[in-house]
Amino acid sequence: MKQIFLESHNIKNQFSGLGQFNYHLIKGLYECAADDLKFVVHSNINGKLKNDFGDYFKYLHYYSFTRYKALRLPFKYDLWHSLNQNTKIEPRFNMPYVMTVHDVHFAEGPDNDDKNKRIKRFQEKLNRADALVYISKFAQTATESIFDTSNHEEYVIYNGNPMIDTSIPVNFEPNLNPNKPYLFTIGEFTERKNFHSLIEMLQFLPDFELIIAGNSNRPYLEKIKQITTAHKLENRVHIPGKISETEKKYHLKNCAAFVFPSLKEGFGIPIIEALRYGTPVITSNNTSLPEVGDKYATYWEHYAPQYMAKKLLEGISRFNEDEQLKQDAITHAKSFNWNNTAKAYLKVYRSVLNK
Repeated sequence: MKQIFLESHNIKNQFSGLGQFNYHLIKGLYECAADDLKFVVHSNINGKLKNDFGDYFKYLHYYSFTRYKALRLPFKYDLWHSLNQNTKIEPRFNMPYVMTVHDVHFAEGPDNDDKNKRIKRFQEKLNRADALVYISKFAQTATESIFDTSNHEEYVIYNGNPMIDTSIPVNFEPNLNPNKPYLFTIGEFTERKNFHSLIEMLQFLPDFELIIAGNSNRPYLEKIKQITTAHKLENRVHIPGKISETEKKYHLKNCAAFVFPSLKEGFGIPIIEALRYGTPVITSNNTSLPEVGDKYATYWEHYAPQYMAKKLLEGISRFNEDEQLKQDAITHAKSFNWNNTAKAYLKVYRSVLNK
């Protein structure tokens, strides 16, 4: 039986896109139950994973010191899959190698020593891969525009939608429940999420409040607070930090619209989570987002506050007044399925192993 190593250390952060990708792909592989392959999961939350998946996987604890070349793992597998595109965690030995590419945002912008080093390491990682898997067509195009990906098997395999179970306990009360209709967004507090544009927009939407959830323990939070104060919107902008899965479901279902003004996304899972609830989605018309949202989302072409407010109201009306569009959006969101994603990865593994 062939043994496949899943380099999945980012699984520990379930509040990030990479954490979601790691967990749900591994769950999909578990549910597909391939009888010709054995998987080794590399993480530091193996207790939780064993509770979820039992002994289907072999578990190897992740230690950060294995990033150093001299301390790399002293094991050889039939295939190594780098789920996280991390350029510092590599096998000690040569072996068949699959790499998932999520984005190459780090290679954009002004040149500096750190950027150039990351580009060099990333190209070296691409060079050693037998197969490259991109999470969107945009991710493939962006990678090929900067890096040499010739002489590789290349695949586009979309992420699944984690929002399979949409149920919410009948008596559930969220910690935060605005008095007015509200807009909702969620993600890491980084500049590329562009959350501050929502606050500037909110001054032209007096009938709405705004919830920005996610890991707010970032310097970007200060910019959010400053803009909120400057526009005197403290009573209408809510920043709860990380929230539970049930609370996220509640807000995806009950918000007036899910808003996602991100500047750069390799995929954009939150928008298909929101569409799964039949919720209007207003998002950016750049990178992978139009590819994922298709005709079911409404798109901002730029971020002038008054324009954003007008476009948002148009998007809410368009969606809520067309029941067929809403039902088609739910069907579209369901089409992103982690079990199908896992099956596609199994085909890639077998293709590489059979070479």
